[in-house]
Amino acid sequence: MSAGLLGLLDDVAAIAKLAAASLDDVGAAAAKATAKAAGVVVDDTAVTPQYVHGVAANREIPIVKKIAWGSIRNKVLFILPIALILSQWAPWLLTPILMVGGTYLAFEGAEKIWGRLRGHEGHDAPAATVGPEAEKTLVAGAVRTDLILSAEIMVIALNEVAHEPFFSRLVILLVVALAITVIVYGVVGLIVRMDDMGLALAGRESRTSQRVGRGLVAGMPKVLAVISVVGTVAMLWVGGHILLTGTDELGWHAPYEFVHHLEEAVAHAVPGIGGFLGWLVNTFFSALIGVVVGAVVVAVMHVLPFGKKHGKDGGEEHGAGPAAGEQPATPEADER
Repeated sequence: MSAGLLGLLDDVAAIAKLAAASLDDVGAAAAKATAKAAGVVVDDTAVTPQYVHGVAANREIPIVKKIAWGSIRNKVLFILPIALILSQWAPWLLTPILMVGGTYLAFEGAEKIWGRLRGHEGHDAPAATVGPEAEKTLVAGAVRTDLILSAEIMVIALNEVAHEPFFSRLVILLVVALAITVIVYGVVGLIVRMDDMGLALAGRESRTSQRVGRGLVAGMPKVLAVISVVGTVAMLWVGGHILLTGTDELGWHAPYEFVHHLEEAVAHAVPGIGGFLGWLVNTFFSALIGVVVGAVVVAVMHVLPFGKKHGKDGGEEHGAGPAAGEQPATPEADER
């Protein structure tokens, strides 16, 4: 009886060791997959703060939380199941789907540039002053953009663990999805609340704290403006890169080979920083492709009948409701 119990305990210990080893493997694979997707994670972190730029201070964190929950839903409920199913039974569909998303990202980035050139930037008015509907629109737009970036992150991660069994892939990608969401939106939340931290420091007795606090308060609007520009560039870069690599995978090799050979030539020509310069070459051409494709889509959306409403001076999309401090029209006002 005791021998049987000892045998059972040995079996339990062996199973526990196997489970621990499996968890270690999952953690290592998740870390590797996350590192491979780091470039898109940085882009996601840069893109998101622009959606709360100009939003009323008391709505910043609630909006970031809503976008974060939307991001988790994107990854866990939509991207993860679809990616696993397609990778198992129709892997050839992943690239075209990603390219559609890349085109949308390029369109988003190009439209933001178009809006700035025309003087009609989106999200300028605090959403809380315009109304709950405007806030819903803002969050929906951010979640749509996150869907594309998250899809790119998850597919990159999936490619890194494609050799793993189905269940291991599922667990690893779940870890990657949750970890990346926490990292991205934790950093975004920190960025958008930095000015409040500055105000708290400015109110302390220490002169050093006051100087740091005033510097944060004065500098954060500029930092957010820079991040907004970086986010727009990131949309064009990531969208263009998806299209560049996608065309190569679908059989049109010339654009990718041209960029790749130029990247390699620059990387080998300059010792020390050649790798970074080569990356810049790839980034430049990816962004250029994003600008060209995005501009074509913007032109189509603003010329064709179904796009005209979208292109009207930003009125329907961003200007619904009274501006901040402006009273809505009333019958009495009309009579006066």
